[in-house]
Amino acid sequence: MQWLAEISVRRPVFAWVMILSVVVMGLAGWLQLGVDRFPKIDIPMVVVVTTLPGAAPQEIESELTDPIEAAVNTLSGIDELRSTSSESVSQVMISFALDKDIDVAVQEVRDALSRVMSDLPDGTTDPVVSKFDPDSLPILVFSVNGPAAPRDLTEYADKKLRPALESTLGVGQVTLIGGRKRQINVWLEPDRLAAFGLVAADVRAALLRENLSAPAGSLESGDQRISLRLSGRVDDVAQLGEVVVRTVGGHPVRLSDVARVEDGAEEASTVAEQDGHAALLLSVRKQSGTNTVEVVDAIRARADALAAELPDGWRFVVVKDNSEVTRTSLDAINEHLLIGGFFAAVVVLLFLGDWRSTVISALAIPASVVGAFAMLWAFGLTLNS
Repeated sequence: MQWLAEISVRRPVFAWVMILSVVVMGLAGWLQLGVDRFPKIDIPMVVVVTTLPGAAPQEIESELTDPIEAAVNTLSGIDELRSTSSESVSQVMISFALDKDIDVAVQEVRDALSRVMSDLPDGTTDPVVSKFDPDSLPILVFSVNGPAAPRDLTEYADKKLRPALESTLGVGQVTLIGGRKRQINVWLEPDRLAAFGLVAADVRAALLRENLSAPAGSLESGDQRISLRLSGRVDDVAQLGEVVVRTVGGHPVRLSDVARVEDGAEEASTVAEQDGHAALLLSVRKQSGTNTVEVVDAIRARADALAAELPDGWRFVVVKDNSEVTRTSLDAINEHLLIGGFFAAVVVLLFLGDWRSTVISALAIPASVVGAFAMLWAFGLTLNS
C-alpha cells in the first residue's frame, strides 16, 4: 500500500476526500443498518402441527404422531426427530443437518405427509408445516384489563386493538392469549330429547341444515347478470331457538323445546393474569428481517394513542419488551467504540509522545471502523453481526 501513501502525501486533498467518502458511506450504512438481538439465520428445523379435536394424548400419540414420524423418518439429512403429543394436538419437530436447504426440507416433509394423509383418522385437520424462524418470537407483549366481562374484553381487543397494532409498519401478527370470544352455546336437555325420541345427532343435523348460506345460481335479464345467494343464517339467539329439529305427530319440535340456547363465550383454553386479576395478553410478532428497535418504537407510539381511547378504568400496558436486551447491546457497542478510540489515542500519546501522531491515530481509528458499517449494510447484515 506504499503507492497509496505516496499519493496521499503528494495530494492531501485527495486523501481527505477519500477518508470523508468512507466516513459518509459508513454513517449512511449506520443509519440504515437493522438492529436485532441475533443475526438472521435459517435454522434447518421443520415443525409439523396436526390437530384432532377431542382426542386424548394417548390417541394422538398412536393415531397421529406415530404415522407422521414414520412418514418423515425416511427423509435424508435428518439429525434429530422429536415429538410432543397433548390433548387434541400433535407436534413433530424435525431437525436437519446444517448443510440441508431449509426450503427443500419443508417441501420434502410436505410430500411425505401427503402419502399418509389418507391413513389419519376422520376429523383430523390438515397438518401445518412451517420452518423454525427466530424472528417469529414475540417482541412485545401487552396486557389489557378492566371492569368488564372476559367476552367483552376479548371483543374489544380483537376488533379494535389487534387490527390497529397489526396495521403498524413492520408488525407481522398479533395473537390474543387468555381471551374468550363470543360463542352461541346450545345446552341439550337429555330428558326432553328422550321424550321426543331425539338424540344429539338430530339436533346437530338440524343446525347444519337450517343455518346455512349458499350460492343459488344467477339471473340474467338482458345485458345484466345478477348473482343469487340463499341466505338462511339466523341473526340472533331467538331465531336459533325457533329452528325445527323434527316434526313429531304433526307438531314441530323446535330447538328451544329440547335445549337451552345461550349467547355466551367459548370455553377458556388459555389463562392470563396480571397482579392477581384476570387479563388479556396481546403477543406481537414482527415481520422477518425488520428492525426490531424501530418496530417496537412504532408499536409503542400506536399503543399510547390506543390507550388514550380506552373506556374508563381500563389499562393497556406493556408487560414484556424483548427489545430491551437489543437496546442494551447497542448502547454497549456505542460505549465500547468511544472508550476504545479514546484509550487507543492515549496509548499512542504515551508511547510516541507526539500530539500530531496522536491526532492522526484518533481520526484514523474511528474512520476505519465507521467504514465497516457501509459493508455491513451492503451485504444485508444487522448491527449485532
